[in-house]
Amino acid sequence: MPARTGEQYLEGLRARPIEVYLRGEKVEDVTSFKGLANGARSVAGLYDMQHDPEYRDEMVYTSPTTGDPVGLSFLMPRTIEDLRRRRIMMAHWAETSYGMMGRTPDFLNVSIMSMAGAGDYFARNRPEFKQNIINYYEYVRENDLTLTHTLVNLQRNRRPAATSRHYSTSVAMAVQKETDAGLIVRGPRVLATLGPLSDEIAVYPVRNAQLAGSEDAWRYAFAFSIPCDTPGLRFLCRESFDLDRSTFDHPLGSRFEEMDAIVFMDDVLVPWERVFLFGDVELANGLSPETNQYNHSGHQVVTKNVAKCEFVLGVASLMVRTLGSEAIPQLQALLAELIENLEIMKALLLAAETQAELDEWGVMCPALIPITVARNLFIRMYPRMAEIIQLLGSSSLMALPSEVDFDGPLGEEIERYLDTDTASARERVQLFHLAWDLACSAFGSRQVLYERYFQGDWMRNASILWDRYDPEELVGKVQDFLSRQR
Repeated sequence: MPARTGEQYLEGLRARPIEVYLRGEKVEDVTSFKGLANGARSVAGLYDMQHDPEYRDEMVYTSPTTGDPVGLSFLMPRTIEDLRRRRIMMAHWAETSYGMMGRTPDFLNVSIMSMAGAGDYFARNRPEFKQNIINYYEYVRENDLTLTHTLVNLQRNRRPAATSRHYSTSVAMAVQKETDAGLIVRGPRVLATLGPLSDEIAVYPVRNAQLAGSEDAWRYAFAFSIPCDTPGLRFLCRESFDLDRSTFDHPLGSRFEEMDAIVFMDDVLVPWERVFLFGDVELANGLSPETNQYNHSGHQVVTKNVAKCEFVLGVASLMVRTLGSEAIPQLQALLAELIENLEIMKALLLAAETQAELDEWGVMCPALIPITVARNLFIRMYPRMAEIIQLLGSSSLMALPSEVDFDGPLGEEIERYLDTDTASARERVQLFHLAWDLACSAFGSRQVLYERYFQGDWMRNASILWDRYDPEELVGKVQDFLSRQR
């Protein structure tokens, strides 16, 4: 199947129902279940863009295997121009959700691509694993599948003594045994964002947690991918932030609920052809940096961050215009902060592309340092951006009648008293419902938490950046200066 339509995506979810639980209830059909259906429709809209004449030429490319049009996020870039083409495609998807859906399918498309491009890395473990990852990449590309992934093991406590990777199988996903058919895997993991709305799940080592060399560490060293309807695989959803309200009252939550879930695997069989790495602790620890998966997924992440910055700045600008507060210096300073965030993200994204180089696998790789800096900065930027929306809105974020109130007993009073010099009462209330959903609602709070933590622990990220950055040339300049006599 070449690039899918939205209806083909939805039909795929209906044809292979996965075991999903939400608020104590088993979900029979995620495409119609309240709290999930609107998110599924938003993902479907992304797939429809691949067939929209306005976008099509920038959304697909010709498959090197079948000659069919396939999604451009699967492109294995060989030139900087290829990276630019891919970024334009990813920007179209990011702008559709205004950056509010962080795990659109392109996130894992580029990750699987980078692993396939580095197939020789997996061959160091077992020769057949190279072909496994290449075959899987081509399978996902040619069928235009949606993937989720899960990287983090649950912990019983976070005391310093518990930070070693001597995991307990009762709280960490582990291989129970090898069989002729494949691996038997048991345990939970978090956090499978988009899991209930995905066709397949990828499971591989987390980048910022290193396996220790304990006697049984091999049981936690693996990378594989399986269909989400595999027997023994279950998803437990958090509470949905799509409250089944109108798009007027909850404009973001009613559209862009991508859902986060805990994954439980109860003696799940992973066929050997779906295993990409197993038992080699050193290779597991090095998977992300050595295959440049982090660079390529970061290219998608920073593209999404740009779209998110643009949206927040647009909302903030319309808020002050609606309230007539544009000339207040204190508010101008807050708006300037949003402008700075946007321009920094754009500059780092372009720097990652212009400084890109072919890696050892022959894949054009976005530059690591700009990607890392952008991802690290956004951990601090986004919570502040949400705070700025709160500061700009103040009481207007609280004085919010619902949509039905306009037709209720006090509708006339609302229309008379809630307008401004630049907006009708309905326009004002609709805008500030959007601002509330962006920065104050459960949906908005989840966005802040997501941006704080999905990049990883900020302090460890800082250590990784310092470890990867080479300051020797700069140190040399300082030493040269100190050695000058005049």
